[in-house]
Amino acid sequence: MNLKRIGVLTSGGDAPGMNAAIRSVTRYALYNKIEVVGIYRGYAGLINEELTILSHRSVSNIVNRGGTILKTARCPEFMTEEGQRRAVEVVRKNNIDGLVLIGGDGTYRGGIDLSRKWQIPCVGIPGTIDNDINGTDSTVGSDTAVNTALDAIDKIRDTATSMERIFVVEVMGRESGFIALQVAVGGGAEEVIIPEKDFDFQQLCHEIVEGNLRGKISWIIIVAEGKARGQDIAQRINEMTDLETRVVVLGHIQRGGVPTARDRILATRLGTVAVDLLMQGQSGKAVGVISDEINVVDLECAVAPRKPQVDVLYNLIKILT
Repeated sequence: MNLKRIGVLTSGGDAPGMNAAIRSVTRYALYNKIEVVGIYRGYAGLINEELTILSHRSVSNIVNRGGTILKTARCPEFMTEEGQRRAVEVVRKNNIDGLVLIGGDGTYRGGIDLSRKWQIPCVGIPGTIDNDINGTDSTVGSDTAVNTALDAIDKIRDTATSMERIFVVEVMGRESGFIALQVAVGGGAEEVIIPEKDFDFQQLCHEIVEGNLRGKISWIIIVAEGKARGQDIAQRINEMTDLETRVVVLGHIQRGGVPTARDRILATRLGTVAVDLLMQGQSGKAVGVISDEINVVDLECAVAPRKPQVDVLYNLIKILT
C-alpha cells in the first residue's frame, strides 16, 4: 500500500503510556516518509475535524508524560450511522490513508466499523488500565495503574495497622478485576472482591471476627468498583462485626501519573508495529505482545468476551492471609 498520510487518535478513558504510543507512531511514520495527522478528542474530534499535523518536534518530551496530548473523549455520536459517515468524510477529505487507534474495547469497536463497513484501514493499540483486551498479555497503562494503586494501598496499610482498623479500598474495574487482583496480591491484602469471582459476605465477616479474636488487628479488603460499592461493603462489615471499618475510593488517580518503564516500552514497540501493518496494507487488526513476542489479531477477536483465569492468584491470597 502506498501510504502517504496516517491519522492517530486516543479514545475512551486515558491510560499512562498513550503519549509514548503517539510518539512512537509519529516518529516511526516520519522515518518512513509518512505524514502524521493528530486527531484531537478521539472519534468526537474526528467527526468535528479537529486535526493537527504532527512533526518530530510535536512529540518531543512526552514519552514520560501521563495522559494524552491529543486529549480523549467518549463519543456516543460515533455509534450512529450519521456520525460514522461524517467521520469517514473527514478522513477522505484530508487524504488520510489509515488510522492508528489507541484505546480499549469501545475504541476497537469503532475501528471494526470503520474498517469493515467503511473500508478505512485501521490498526488498534491497546491503551486501557483494565488489561481486558484479548491478544496481548498487557495493555498500555495497566502496569502503571497497578503500581499507582499499590503505592496508595501501602500507605493505607500503615494507618490500618497503627489504628487497628479494617480498610475497604475500592479500585477501578467495572467489568474487570485485573487491578484489584494484582494489588491484592502485591499489597498483601486479606480479601479481594472482583467481578470474576463469587463472593460470600457472611464468610468474610466470620473470618474477620475469628481473626480479631486471635489478635489480628487490621485488614485490607480490595474491591473492584464493578462488583460492589466500597462504601456499602464497609458499612455492612461495621454492622456485622462491630469493628471500626473505613473506606477509601482511589478513583481516577489510577488513570494518571508517570508511566512505568514497562508501559513506555510496550507503547513504543506497539506503535511501530501498528505503522508497519498499515504500510503492509493490513486493516482491522489489533497489536499486542504475548510472552514478549509481538502478536497480531483481528479487532473482533480483541474485543471478544474473555474468561480470565483468576483462581491461582485468588487462592494464593486466601492461603497467605
